[in-house]
Amino acid sequence: MTMTDAHYKAPQVAGYADVPLEEKQRLFAEVKNDIRFADYLYGCYECGICVAACPSARFYDFSPRRIAQAAAREDVELFYQQMQEDIWECSQCFSCLRCPRGNNPGGIITIMREVAVGNGLASAREALKAYSRIIYKIMSTGTQVSPDMLQPDAFPDWGPETSDVSAHLDLWRRALPPETLHTTSTGWAVADKTLIELYLIWHHTGALDMIADVDPGLHAILAEVMEERLEEEGIEL
Repeated sequence: MTMTDAHYKAPQVAGYADVPLEEKQRLFAEVKNDIRFADYLYGCYECGICVAACPSARFYDFSPRRIAQAAAREDVELFYQQMQEDIWECSQCFSCLRCPRGNNPGGIITIMREVAVGNGLASAREALKAYSRIIYKIMSTGTQVSPDMLQPDAFPDWGPETSDVSAHLDLWRRALPPETLHTTSTGWAVADKTLIELYLIWHHTGALDMIADVDPGLHAILAEVMEERLEEEGIEL
């Protein structure tokens, strides 16, 4: 056996062998055909600057460089695995824009996430599970996260800071008092006109259809809330 043979390592094979290659190719093509893709990927120098700047890489086995490399090589097997795993560890801070080559791994991940949600991938369902309450609160009150929702078990991808927030909820309720309907009596009111516009935007942009693919139960609730408010305003879709 030669030295080369002794040190040879077979290439790693991505998981999800039960998913047909044609399906992986279809999803990759959907990402690649997005109008933004050509502006987000120019080829990787493997300099590692994106990884060094990435806050998610500090807490997870995550590398924006791997995302760019898989996309550039058109490695559909690895690309599919990343859609089911890696892309949900990205904090979407776009620190990776420091790339000297002009790549935008965060932008690629944005497209990958949209495709994953639009196709109802298991990873999208799992990643968005904790956000169902946020989506519901936005649609029903016009506000986002109530302090009591910031718990480590609900948002593990938010890192250790969530534990600090959870430990000081009384302070956060006083500092950031959104209307929660159950946790505090203080807050700001969202105008009905703003809520109606929000409903119409979600409807016409297809956001509600994306939610239907990921969480049918949440979609049914949101559709009922939206239809009731629109009916009150005399608006027919």
